[in-house]
Amino acid sequence: MKTESTVKYVLRLALTLLAITAVVAAVLAGVNSITAPAIADLKAQKTQEAIELVLPGGGEIVEDFPATALVSKVYASDSGYAVEVTPGGFDNTITMMVGVDTEGKVLGISVISHTETAGLGAVAAAGTPAGEAFRGGFVGKSGSVSVTKDGGEINAITGATITSRAVCAGVNAALECVAQMG
Repeated sequence: MKTESTVKYVLRLALTLLAITAVVAAVLAGVNSITAPAIADLKAQKTQEAIELVLPGGGEIVEDFPATALVSKVYASDSGYAVEVTPGGFDNTITMMVGVDTEGKVLGISVISHTETAGLGAVAAAGTPAGEAFRGGFVGKSGSVSVTKDGGEINAITGATITSRAVCAGVNAALECVAQMG
């Protein structure tokens, strides 16, 4: 019985692994192409719901707004603005919509997406009394907001100071953007 050389053996294993990974990559690409439109539609729906939540009646997209690192989109209506901001949280970026009235006061906050820790930072987006109280603490605020730990008026979520600071940074970016728009 003839034994296979080491080079041929390694080459056979490498080609087998290459074939398997190529098939898996093709399957993943196919699944992505099928699910991408549905994911985009869901994101657009969540964004529209967030706009309606923080700016009753919604708004039209503003093409020309002051560019900042955190502000990604601005929607305007006669009653104010809905500003989409993306501050960095504990785990990753928090995408949220901040409603600001024409006088520069926060109308509301809606978190569109996040990957914060469940039970801690995720409370900022939750529909629980704690989450609603946290987001509600921003309503009516103007100027610069910060958590009480930093000398501000916003009560941070217990165990989630980084997330709370990130939400404050997003609100501040939205308020600054609207102030610059006049």
